[in-house]
Amino acid sequence: MSADVLTATRRRRRRPGRRRSQEFRRHCPKVAALHPRVRSSADGSHYTSEGVLPLVPGIDAVGRTAEGELLYFVAPDTALGTMAEQAVVDRRRAIALPPDTDPVAVAAAMNPGMSSWVALRRRVALPAGARVLVLGATGSAGRLAVQIARHLGAERVVAAGRDPGRLALLPGLGADETVSLSGGPDQVAEHLGKSAGDVDVVIDYLWGAATEHALPALLTARPDRSEPLAWIQIGSVAGPDITLPSYLLRAANLQIMGSGQGSVTTAGILAELPSLAAEITSGTFSINPSPLPLSEVERAWTMPTPPGLRVVLTP
Repeated sequence: MSADVLTATRRRRRRPGRRRSQEFRRHCPKVAALHPRVRSSADGSHYTSEGVLPLVPGIDAVGRTAEGELLYFVAPDTALGTMAEQAVVDRRRAIALPPDTDPVAVAAAMNPGMSSWVALRRRVALPAGARVLVLGATGSAGRLAVQIARHLGAERVVAAGRDPGRLALLPGLGADETVSLSGGPDQVAEHLGKSAGDVDVVIDYLWGAATEHALPALLTARPDRSEPLAWIQIGSVAGPDITLPSYLLRAANLQIMGSGQGSVTTAGILAELPSLAAEITSGTFSINPSPLPLSEVERAWTMPTPPGLRVVLTP
């Protein structure tokens, strides 16, 4: 996205929509996080992107109405996002937050946390004593997935990723074991098979070559291949495509599914937001927001952000 578009975004005022909508006034604070999902929508690479321009970036935000009500809301499915001084809210896509809520924490954590929260509550039912592998656990969403899986009842959580420093922090967040994805494919496959061959659920933020190697490693290492393995595809950091040998589908009870817009209804996603917001506001999860003023959106858009840190734009 060009600097000119970003500058225009800061100044644009949106017109009120339907009667169910309510405008956020300029004097009321509003914060919006710069998620990878925001970037992919802006550059047209997200699977829901329709390439409509001009585009106001931003998919969600926390803001206070003129009457003082604090809301978390999801932007409508249009080119009018949340990274602006004012926004229009469809109340059907909003939830009220307690007055003392930290808006920066909620803005930072709702989107990355939503990915695993919805997956583990809407796409699969965690069995008693469930074992979960988070593939791609060193990013913001992956770090939260480790915590959320544990919070939702997983008996054992295995976290896999490349960054050794970030991996070292995950046992303190709920991971029972970590697996480095650095090294040769055979070495990584051996480690994954030993550590996660018996898992019931895989939360996959990587896809691509990482998943191509992980699938046969886990399936061939399973003590009982007839036991179901739910592989939930959420992200594609390592690539958008894989080659899937047909024998893997016959040799084990593998269930590959996605979790996101389309595989879960909008109503289903929104129904999960109040409970997730409650856990975030109560301090259940470790969150690392990095607030920056909206006036610095151009710098925020291009600056490198360490894994686990989420930039949040503030008034």
